[in-house]
Amino acid sequence: MKLSGPFSRLFTTFSVNSQSERVYRNSLSIDAIKELHARLVRINLYTDPSSMSDVIRSYAFSPTNLHKAHLAFDQIERPTLAIWNLMIRGLSHSERPIEAIRMHDRMREQGLTGNNLTFIFVFKACARLSDIIRGQKVHVHAIKLGFESYLYVCNALIHMYASCGDVGFARNLFDEMTDRDLVSWNSLICGYSQCNRLKDVLDLFNAMRAANVKADAVTMVKVILACSYLGEQDIADSMVEYIKDNQIENDVYLGNTLIDMYGRRGSVGMAREVFDDMGERNIVSWNAMIMGYAKAGDLVEARKLFDDMPKRDVISWTSVITGYSQANKFSEAVELFQEMMVAKVKPDEITVASVLSACAHLGRFDVGKEVHDYIHKHNIKADIYVGNSLIDMYCKCGFVEKALEVFQEMKEKDCVSWTSVISGLAVNGIANHALVLFSQMLREGVRPTHGTFVGILLACSHAGLVDKGLEYFESMENDHKLVPEMKHYGCVVDLLSRSGNLDRAYGFIKKMPIVPDVVIWRMLLSACKLHGNIALAEIASNKLLELDPCNSGNYVLSSNTYAGADRWNDAIKMRELMEESDVQKPTGWSCIEAMMLIPIGYCWLAFLHLMIWSDMLTRIRSDVDIIHGDKEDCINIKEVELLPERTDGMVQVGPINKIRTFLDINGCIHGFASVTSETMHAWNS
Repeated sequence: MKLSGPFSRLFTTFSVNSQSERVYRNSLSIDAIKELHARLVRINLYTDPSSMSDVIRSYAFSPTNLHKAHLAFDQIERPTLAIWNLMIRGLSHSERPIEAIRMHDRMREQGLTGNNLTFIFVFKACARLSDIIRGQKVHVHAIKLGFESYLYVCNALIHMYASCGDVGFARNLFDEMTDRDLVSWNSLICGYSQCNRLKDVLDLFNAMRAANVKADAVTMVKVILACSYLGEQDIADSMVEYIKDNQIENDVYLGNTLIDMYGRRGSVGMAREVFDDMGERNIVSWNAMIMGYAKAGDLVEARKLFDDMPKRDVISWTSVITGYSQANKFSEAVELFQEMMVAKVKPDEITVASVLSACAHLGRFDVGKEVHDYIHKHNIKADIYVGNSLIDMYCKCGFVEKALEVFQEMKEKDCVSWTSVISGLAVNGIANHALVLFSQMLREGVRPTHGTFVGILLACSHAGLVDKGLEYFESMENDHKLVPEMKHYGCVVDLLSRSGNLDRAYGFIKKMPIVPDVVIWRMLLSACKLHGNIALAEIASNKLLELDPCNSGNYVLSSNTYAGADRWNDAIKMRELMEESDVQKPTGWSCIEAMMLIPIGYCWLAFLHLMIWSDMLTRIRSDVDIIHGDKEDCINIKEVELLPERTDGMVQVGPINKIRTFLDINGCIHGFASVTSETMHAWNS
């Protein structure tokens, strides 16, 4: 076979040791090297170390061709030290650096001791493995051969010990060096950074400047990170000036670090300047900028960047989803998560925890259950945060049994886990189980928090356990050293008020060591309305209007309290006072998911349910007492219709994707709607 092109000239002579020939071969592509290798095999030079050195070098430095380097190396009769070093170097940078150490052991077995380059590559492998034991053994061998004093070997040793966590020994080596270069300083600075000794990073950098050693981008990445995590904004700003004054190249890693620093402090404008000025960006650059915008609450810019990204990973999706969830844009969080599923990007624990939180606030059991199923199916690590999010979602959607299943299956639980399930049981009216779990929590040595006691006091309130609730309240400070907060006093007022102990509730309020807020007075007023205690209601009403005169709900509640006692003149006066004060009452609304699939044979039943609903709303419109305003403005419902038959023998009731019930005075519609919704859900399933 005749070689064409450059190979015809390359093999006119076999002066493989000439410098010009080596430069020429180094410029060849991997395909050309493979052709060269094949040629050497055909002319029986594949066992010659001198002829094969360039082939070994090219294969060894190409991760996808490292196995070819092994095969070629094994065919060489007596590899030179240079070829051994090529193999050790290539393996030290590979996915299996342990093979570099084994290659070094094999070299020593064949009587070769190695040189300074050998030890640099072996220490690199030990650093990547964090194998300090092997590193120490090789270190002893280097000392015996006298290589420890070599600058590059010493730098590799500092890097190895620092990477393995022994920064103390690394510092000793550094201090003993008679000659240091930038790599020496960077190796120790990186070691301090890796071990989170951030103050030492800054101290060593100051010593480096005092020694008139100019930093590079590697140095500044670690220094900026240290400033960022320590909250040293002034020092960080001076470091930015240092970068400009010394014309340090702002590579992609330094640029990403600066974006992260500005994003953490909320200076998204500065972060964007760095981002726009970067000559090269990677996916980390985009993600850091998106996270900066999301943290600052600028979800519009975050979404624009997300949409403009050339390539997205799970961090990109999670950053925006989490941003939406934390900004209370729960619908957007769920919608983006569904887009993520369509794009076939596998979420991580942070993603699912964020979307479950959004589902909990929206009451989207359907999506939450799908996320839970996805976690099981795709083996996503169900850590403590995911477990807590599942408990919260199921409890807020009313599926307490599911929440308890998740709680029991959790291998590790924290106080948030216990608090979530106890509060969920309390809110859903399963008070006795909540009390049992609280006792179990104490037996297992888990220390309750303020949030835990809110849940347990709520459980006692719903169960009417007045004495038990007061006992728990007293135990907060006496047994658990927790000073009660306003929300705990509110729970006790609710506990006493629900049970009809209005005078005790009022007496409790008067003895509070902190000034009662509007929520506590509103609780008392609501209880007075329920139990018909007008005298106490007037006291609570006056306090409410004094503390919060612009809240329409206070006027409406006071007016309804008078109306419930047939004191219509006072009720009207309260409404007139509200108008005189120019306080407007916003229209309230309730929203229910009602998209259903119904067997075609039961269409008449669907119409029957909708007719019953419509009839009851008509009755409510005609019967409800409205002091001021138009009834049709107060109560309204969207039209519903039956969509065409589906091909699977089902029909879809729609477009009631969301049935909204608008109410002004009475919340009874939502109660009815909830029952109807549950009935339809059971029927649909």
